[in-house]
Amino acid sequence: MSGGLKLNHLCWLGFMVLLFEIFLAGCGKGETNPNAVLIKRIAVPEPFLRDGLVEIQFGGDIRIGDLSGNKRVDFLVYRSMDDAHDGGGMKPCFLGAFDIDGKILWQVGEGGEQPSRPGPVVIHDIDGDGESEVISFFINPEIDCPPSSLQNVVLQIRNGRTGALEKEAAPEALLAAEGEGANWVHQRLFICNLRGTDTPRDFIVKLGTRVLAFDQDLKMLWTYSNPWDEYTKCPAYIPSVGDIDNDGKDEVNGGYFLLDDDGSILWEKQLGRNMDSVTIAPWDYGKMRAFGSGFGHVLDIEGNDILKLGEELVPHGQELRVADFDPASPGPEMIIRYNGHNTPVMVIGNDGQVLHRFELNESPNHTGMEAVFWDGPSETALLYNGGTLWKGDGTVFAELPDLPPPYGHKKHGWYHCIPADLSGDEGEELVIYNPWDRFVFIYGPSKDSDFKNYSATSRQYNVRLMD
Repeated sequence: MSGGLKLNHLCWLGFMVLLFEIFLAGCGKGETNPNAVLIKRIAVPEPFLRDGLVEIQFGGDIRIGDLSGNKRVDFLVYRSMDDAHDGGGMKPCFLGAFDIDGKILWQVGEGGEQPSRPGPVVIHDIDGDGESEVISFFINPEIDCPPSSLQNVVLQIRNGRTGALEKEAAPEALLAAEGEGANWVHQRLFICNLRGTDTPRDFIVKLGTRVLAFDQDLKMLWTYSNPWDEYTKCPAYIPSVGDIDNDGKDEVNGGYFLLDDDGSILWEKQLGRNMDSVTIAPWDYGKMRAFGSGFGHVLDIEGNDILKLGEELVPHGQELRVADFDPASPGPEMIIRYNGHNTPVMVIGNDGQVLHRFELNESPNHTGMEAVFWDGPSETALLYNGGTLWKGDGTVFAELPDLPPPYGHKKHGWYHCIPADLSGDEGEELVIYNPWDRFVFIYGPSKDSDFKNYSATSRQYNVRLMD
């Protein structure tokens, strides 16, 4: 071979190596990763939109469920009067329902602003008749009161198919609620089973230092209050529900307290600061435990520490999620965003060992993590964050294609993720939306999804949305 031919040959080999490296880099970033595809983009119906930032119209926050009763997922967009960041409560004033093809089902109310954080609206079959209802706060415009007061708010249950009002109540405990600050403005309804019924037919709402529990007829079951209301030193902004004692009825985990199904206190103590994320989930040998992000706690039903990572390891536990993220580690793991609104996370085994540390992608406000059962609940889970799916070892599984870039204030680019098995094949698709935009995106492993076998679970009606 001549020198010229050798040089050309080497150049060709070098060029091929460079192409291969570019290909691998693209796969690592998810740019050419075929693991996740955009299955459907749904426009929020034009009559539901409002003018927003930089000439982009928006619908508002989104909830999902089978409103029509046809085993296909539907969507509900809502807006609230006032902005929670201005000291107000969450006061929905507009509800708009539409199907997976963007067809309007019904609408109630008018106007409103982007709620600024997920609020008190949920879709669930609250009466057990096989058809979904919409349970929500709703504003009474005839009553004038400060934004920080709930004197002009009622509880409503609406027919999921038509939006018709079925039940309404204005309990004194709700009307008397008033507050301000970080612990006040997170107001979310959580469906639970407090009475041992065959399906969950109750719900709770946290209002500052109080938790109110209601049944399917909007009758108040019990109330609870705690003494802690200082920023960073208060219970979880968003509580969690689950059956920790396996008696068929749910308990309430607030991070600084655990309540039994009747509202009685199982334990109550001021644990680590920044108790921003809590859950009830299986942990050691399948035992149900109470988790709290503040200093990284796992506790039993009596409040004893099963695991405490401590302030040095978890100075600010912003978010945590529990699932089987690592196939090499026995049992479930906890992924915790351990240093506030930043990208670093740790993967903790159920023996308390740090299995992995890695940095997530940038995401608005550095929140929005969610466990995703991409291949079904019996397989290894992925972690969603800001338009990217991660494996538990810190490698990227896929970046979701064709998402528009975030814009505006740091909270204006939320890519909220609601995992849901929309096709009845056990694997979860991803419903992704930005509340300040006008589209809903559905991602999955294939475009062949038929969306004909959806059945709502707590993964949707009690979705762990964070702002």
